[in-house]
Amino acid sequence: MPAPFIVKHPVVADKVRQIRDASTSNADFLRLSGEISRFLAYEAFRSIPTHVTTVDTPVIKGATAERIDIQFVIVPILRAGLGMTPAVQEVLPRHRVCLVGLRRNETTLLPDVYLDGLPEDLEGAPVVLCDPMLATGGSLVTVLDMLTARGAGTVTVLCLIVAQTGVDFVAAHHPDVQIVAAALDEKLNDVGYIVPGLGDAGDRLFGPPVH
Repeated sequence: MPAPFIVKHPVVADKVRQIRDASTSNADFLRLSGEISRFLAYEAFRSIPTHVTTVDTPVIKGATAERIDIQFVIVPILRAGLGMTPAVQEVLPRHRVCLVGLRRNETTLLPDVYLDGLPEDLEGAPVVLCDPMLATGGSLVTVLDMLTARGAGTVTVLCLIVAQTGVDFVAAHHPDVQIVAAALDEKLNDVGYIVPGLGDAGDRLFGPPVH
């Protein structure tokens, strides 16, 4: 099975340390999510094709330049994926954002879809899926199934932290999907959280939901 691409960089590693820390505030967690996501997107798309064009600089007209013409569909899985999205939007100059909302059933650990903002036909567009935590892989496979059914092109998954269990589950169902992450953790606990992980990313970004 294909292995995830783990971004190995001391700056990223230090930010992962900070985002794991239980004492990190919601505001700092949001900032760190964006900073790490920017590195992930930078590495994930270093090989995308460019179009040769020209640009007029203050010094010369018609200087050779490169332009990205591909339009990406950025899909954050709500709510935690929202913390990653603005940074990915900054990296990829042409994009549209489509929202998908999943809620984990705490008894079965299976995902329930409560918001489907995907177009009926993605027409082969490349997709960037933003989900901070890849634990069991159930939520990710649910959205990947939806993307496949809507005719998505290549799909790149950006995660802050992944567990090998989830990576294997995704690879078994969608072997062509590229997963790019800042850290690979060893296991899940008995309620499906990544260990050592960082807790519930949505709660740490936005605070716990009010019931």
